[in-house]
Amino acid sequence: MSELHVPKTEKARKRNIDLEVEEPILQQRTADGYLQHPYGGVPAAHSALDEARQSDAKGVAKSLLLSIGWLDRLLSLFIILAMILGVIIGEFAPNAKPNLDARTFKGVPVSLTVPLITMMWPILTAVKYERFPDLFQTRRIWYQLAISLFLNWIIGPFLMLGAAWATLPDLAEYRIGVVMVGLARCIAMVMIWVKIARGDSDTCAIIVIVNSLLQMVLYAPMALWFINVISGDHTFHLDYPKTATAVGIYMGIPLAAGIVTRLSLLYLVGEARLKKFLVYFQPLSLVSLLCVIIVIFASQAKQILHNLGPVFRTIAPLALYFALMWTFTFALIWFLSVRFGKEEWGYQMAVVQAFVAGSNNFELAIAVAVATYGADAKQTLATTIGPLVEVPVLLTLSWIALVIGRRMRWDVAISRQQARRATKEVHRNA
Repeated sequence: MSELHVPKTEKARKRNIDLEVEEPILQQRTADGYLQHPYGGVPAAHSALDEARQSDAKGVAKSLLLSIGWLDRLLSLFIILAMILGVIIGEFAPNAKPNLDARTFKGVPVSLTVPLITMMWPILTAVKYERFPDLFQTRRIWYQLAISLFLNWIIGPFLMLGAAWATLPDLAEYRIGVVMVGLARCIAMVMIWVKIARGDSDTCAIIVIVNSLLQMVLYAPMALWFINVISGDHTFHLDYPKTATAVGIYMGIPLAAGIVTRLSLLYLVGEARLKKFLVYFQPLSLVSLLCVIIVIFASQAKQILHNLGPVFRTIAPLALYFALMWTFTFALIWFLSVRFGKEEWGYQMAVVQAFVAGSNNFELAIAVAVATYGADAKQTLATTIGPLVEVPVLLTLSWIALVIGRRMRWDVAISRQQARRATKEVHRNA
């Protein structure tokens, strides 16, 4: 890691303020190239782009959009256009649905099976599996895994269940789709949000992999429990073998493909060329997601046009869940950081935990809904609304994290005023 000494400020010298930053502070760079904050706050950037991000709230918002690729920036627009295109195809091309459903694999049309798998493959290829042995030797990662399991597999699903019942008490099919989304813990877009908000990418990657493995085991029995037992929706029976098979296919295959692809290329061509490969490979996820949405909306065009009210009502529980879960988790990690210190917690861990807990794996929820209920079911339609809501909400929360993170203290030994002064000094010398 490269190092940087941050000198004490002249202003602090004159005031004779007892600040740790008055002494030379040895700063290390994070795995993403940022300069670590001495008190566990928002890491400092050193590029011209990130200097604008650190100037004020307006600069944060502007550079937030510039820091992600144009494909990700326009994701919400692309999703809306894909939905409209799908509805147009389904309404004005009467032979589209029979042709799309002509060939199936395990009860799912091949037109959906292929993109459902390929949209997960690039994302799981980008995970840095080779760093895991070193990371698992630290105490911090075990703390993060423990609290992540609690938030993602206990708090999250029940919060989504409550939000679904509170907002959709009279729409059982759509409610089931929302519950299925709540059970699918995030492994996809969360890597983008964590990067934007300057969280710890390595820790996030490990949590993502653990969630992936747990979903292969827990998703099916939890879906049965939440839908058939807790919700009491026996009319909409979820078959365990069918659900488990769907999870294995649409999670296991891309996970195995991602591991093999990354490690093989890392060995054959090296890390530099692997990064270049990922730049061209990752857009496949977006293209595949859009294909899935087009096919599903083409299959459900008539239902959508005759049920616009329920479709828009489905947005409410999803938006409510994102906001509440993210806020609760971010505040919880801040409390732990102030109570026990930045070494095991801090701002970067708050970002990782908040975005992992506050978002969901819509790809898996869509895949299981299609395999269980069919592409033209209302449950499946509800799961496809998720990406449309997630992108603008979590992009906004990325901006909020950067803004409020600089105004909060993240260590036990300092005051809020000291933390702000240290933040200004570190960013000035970045």
